[in-house]
Amino acid sequence: MASIRLHGDRWQARVRRKGHPEESRSFATRIDAERWARAIESEIDRGSYTSATESQRLTLREIIERYVDEVLPSMKGAEADGIRLRALQRRPICSFSLSALTPARVAKYSDDRLNEVSAGTVIRELAYMSSIINHARREWGVSVDNPVAKVRKPSTPKGRDRTLTKDEEGRLLDALRPLNRRSPWMLPLVVLTIETGMRRSELLALRWVDVDLSRRTATLHTSKNGDGRIVPLSSRAVAVLQSVPTSISGAVIPMHHFSVAAAFSRAVERAGIDHLRFHDLRHTAITRMAGKLPNVIELSAVTGH
Repeated sequence: MASIRLHGDRWQARVRRKGHPEESRSFATRIDAERWARAIESEIDRGSYTSATESQRLTLREIIERYVDEVLPSMKGAEADGIRLRALQRRPICSFSLSALTPARVAKYSDDRLNEVSAGTVIRELAYMSSIINHARREWGVSVDNPVAKVRKPSTPKGRDRTLTKDEEGRLLDALRPLNRRSPWMLPLVVLTIETGMRRSELLALRWVDVDLSRRTATLHTSKNGDGRIVPLSSRAVAVLQSVPTSISGAVIPMHHFSVAAAFSRAVERAGIDHLRFHDLRHTAITRMAGKLPNVIELSAVTGH
């Protein structure tokens, strides 16, 4: 039997049942408190009751923290995603409990972020939130609706079609030549991307044991689409690989994702090139390959699409 008592100017209802966590809530009137208590007891009797206590206690920041610690390490792109999720944790919206995270609050967050970053970034952040909340619901037994699913996402931005011209390529490579503190691996990384069309993550994961210079191939055991593939190496790619400084780690390019991003950004600025991203190098490579491999199936096998 639920207990109802006046606590200050509010009526507090408390439900205790063996085998279930204690539930309590305060109301403005005794009638509302009794109605809520009867509803909870009825759900417990039917076996359909799920406690909302945890969703009221846990904040979005806390479940992101648990996700980063327990789930992310086993996923591809864990390093880059971890940095993005740490940044997301610092946003004020992550201070809300899961039960207080309403669709209206998520929508306001989306609108505010659109004033700061691109639509693609906002879409990715909302996807992170939705995926983590769904994981908490499915795997951790947190009883809460997913408010992100009820929010209209920003329009997907138009795909980029930026490619590197030969003049820009020459200026970029000059800006990447290892001088002073510049990394000796950035120039080889950029040339290999242009020559092979491999993704940045694939090249950073590539190890010397998977490179066969005599057969002019590089073997990728996993890629973004989940499949491995063998990438043919051009004469220029082989020459670059033969000149790459070796690392005791066994990695061909022993650099981290964000170190590459920072070094590339500085090089683009030194070269005076506008609106160029690292991924545009892959698009450049595929565009050039398309003229040599008109067979779409063959092209997709090489590039991993």
